[in-house]
Amino acid sequence: MKLGLLTAAFPTLTLDEVADWASSNGFEAIEIAVWPTGAGASRRYAGTAHIDVESLDASSAQRIVDDLAEKGLSISALAYYPNPLSADETEAAAAFEHLKAVVRAAKLLGVSTVGTFAGREKGTSLDENFDRFAAVWPEMVHYAGDHGIRIAIENCPMIFSGDEWPGGTNIAFSPANWRRMFEIIPDENFGLNFDPSHLVWQFIDIPRAVHEFGDRIFHVHAKDLEIRRDGLYDHGIMSAGVGWQVPRLCGLGEVDWGAFFGALYAVGYDHVASVEHEDRAFEGSVELVQRGFRIARDTLRPFVH
Repeated sequence: MKLGLLTAAFPTLTLDEVADWASSNGFEAIEIAVWPTGAGASRRYAGTAHIDVESLDASSAQRIVDDLAEKGLSISALAYYPNPLSADETEAAAAFEHLKAVVRAAKLLGVSTVGTFAGREKGTSLDENFDRFAAVWPEMVHYAGDHGIRIAIENCPMIFSGDEWPGGTNIAFSPANWRRMFEIIPDENFGLNFDPSHLVWQFIDIPRAVHEFGDRIFHVHAKDLEIRRDGLYDHGIMSAGVGWQVPRLCGLGEVDWGAFFGALYAVGYDHVASVEHEDRAFEGSVELVQRGFRIARDTLRPFVH
């Protein structure tokens, strides 16, 4: 297994600058953020484009791959996390169009996996959202399959604040929903970008989920989560985590990393654990973000070989 990082936390650095730092600090892979260029951040930790996938061609893709290889780095996945089931039809259509561009770029780069969200219309029921999912997502997965690319859906509920209330903006947050997704789309190139932190505050057994869905885990996000007990007392579980679940760097929260990696090894996962930095205590400057990544690195290194 390799230790990697998601580049989205470095929006002010170039890909070369991120790669130089990652290589010199013990990381072996990078998951490259590829939002539309010039779009800006529509939400925190979104909007970063370390590759312009729309203008990428075979020669520029090969140059990127070669430059990273010289630094001892591989690309674990391309990362683009929009809301393809948004109630705004223009937003949803744009998400799918850019996702197709990301798939084409992944093929040029020789990258097998694209990480994204399934999406959700936050104000409607799960059943209604799954009806929409069944209508629009199979074509996207088939498109990726035709290019030899796997789609890895991250299991984040995407409900952190009032503007994502009440349902969040991603249906792929629980084992029951994953089963439902895979019943609708059983294709072998459709799976999960598994992030254990999102299961902590939902009180879902992480190793059990890894064992059940091991053959669908295409990529892993390494992020931790702290439950603020005072906030849980004040707001209760009906707040869906708002006010008491806090994303943290690996080792600063409640994920049992030994149990998690034990389960990953048991099911045969041997790809990349990509550190996703969303910890407010280590942001505000490049140096703070780098310090956070080093904390996560030192926590995970004993498990990643």
